[in-house]
Amino acid sequence: MSMQGITTITFDCYGTLIDWETGIIAAMRPVLPASVTDDALLGAFAEYERAIEAEAFRPYREVLGLVTRALAEKFGFPPGNEGVLADSLPRWPAFPDSAAGLARLRTRYRVGVISNVDDDLFAATAREAGFDVDWVVTAQQCRSYKPSRNNFQKALERYGLSPRQVLHVASSIGHDIAPASAMGIQTVHMHRRFGKAGAGANGPGEASARYTVRDFGGLLALVGVAAG
Repeated sequence: MSMQGITTITFDCYGTLIDWETGIIAAMRPVLPASVTDDALLGAFAEYERAIEAEAFRPYREVLGLVTRALAEKFGFPPGNEGVLADSLPRWPAFPDSAAGLARLRTRYRVGVISNVDDDLFAATAREAGFDVDWVVTAQQCRSYKPSRNNFQKALERYGLSPRQVLHVASSIGHDIAPASAMGIQTVHMHRRFGKAGAGANGPGEASARYTVRDFGGLLALVGVAAG
């Protein structure tokens, strides 16, 4: 691809840099009935998270608590576990190529994160995963959740960027690719669920990214940065 004019590469975090599906499953499995499949859990998580985020703004820690309460009602496990997802979030594992991939990109581009999360939760994730980026825009700062375009607009305004200067990379079509593309931002779908059925924790989406890669190896090749 031509990177002419692109100065900044931005990322979604959870699902793109962080393997949140593995983290969600590990956190919830001890309280779930054995009959509940991983796919059923992830599908329900996506449904409830999207619906709760669309309501009046509340911190992501509270969103996760309400999601857990809804999961308990759906799947029939005991209430009182509302903090399990938020408490485990900083330990959700990074994809093995994320930290090194971000470091390689920063040799040529500014790298930002636009994430549906609270400031403290992302900071804990970054420390645990060893991520080093140039800036972060969170849902807490914007008081809105993607797919709201507000989150992308806040990032553009804060860092003096036009859409044509940004390449946004994300695993979620609905949360990220659709709104960013609609704003004129070039997008890359990092297809972390390649080979798996369904949309998983991302939920459905109906947009098309300009480019698709499976991992950082594909992304680095796409933007012309050596893997190192």
